[in-house]
Amino acid sequence: MKRAAKNATGRRVTRGRNQNVSRMNDPIRIVPLHLPSELYRPSAGIAAPPAAQLTYRGGPLLDSVKVFTIFWGQAWQASPNSGLANQINQFFKFVVGSALIDQLAEYSVPGQAIGQGAFIGSAAIAQPSLAHSVTDAAIQQMLQQEIKSNSSVPKPDANTLYFIYLPPGTAVVQGGSRSCQAFCGYHDTFGSGIYYAVMPFPNCAGCLGGMTNLDALTSTSSHEFCEAITDPVPGQGWYDDTQGEIGDICAWQTKKLGNYTVQLEWSNQATSCK
Repeated sequence: MKRAAKNATGRRVTRGRNQNVSRMNDPIRIVPLHLPSELYRPSAGIAAPPAAQLTYRGGPLLDSVKVFTIFWGQAWQASPNSGLANQINQFFKFVVGSALIDQLAEYSVPGQAIGQGAFIGSAAIAQPSLAHSVTDAAIQQMLQQEIKSNSSVPKPDANTLYFIYLPPGTAVVQGGSRSCQAFCGYHDTFGSGIYYAVMPFPNCAGCLGGMTNLDALTSTSSHEFCEAITDPVPGQGWYDDTQGEIGDICAWQTKKLGNYTVQLEWSNQATSCK
């Protein structure tokens, strides 16, 4: 099977994957690395993309998203990272009922009206222990095991979205690429509708984008949050064949929403990032 991802410039590349999946040409969407703004100038040889147009491909949407966070690794249980984890949870409590959700209503379809969601809890886990890198397959295995055996982790349903945060010093390997070398986060699904997003710690300039750890994490989290709502099975919801998902088109363009930094998202109605 092949999965389409993007390299650090945001262009799509195809990589092999040794995972048994049931769909062909599965476009796994990532948050690309931040590049200096001068690289996007026409003089740098990278032309501005044409106006995008997301089209609906008939798949599910998370119309009433329920976010559950998992902080994996001992480092999240000690200061200062424990405080950062709490701030991320506070961000989700805010964002599930915010204007960011409201603007996604334009992507509602008959029978799936996108509305405000809920933050349904959080768990910190230390086992299995982490090394310097972890694969996407291992992340899926951990999540499946926690759902099965950890009573504090809710069972999945049609709107549950698990956000998995990795600690400093642990890179994620997905689709043949490595976080902080090719991407800063991604979302996907496996099994019978288990939706999840993976957030490596921003250990590098390419995933910090000149921001604090908190701002970088809320920016990349909001990118994947909106994409998971509008395209939970990558490529089967709202998608643009050239530019990808709602967040890909506006990567690293941010704004303040309340006290938090979030990424702008593409609006078909406004034909712009907003």
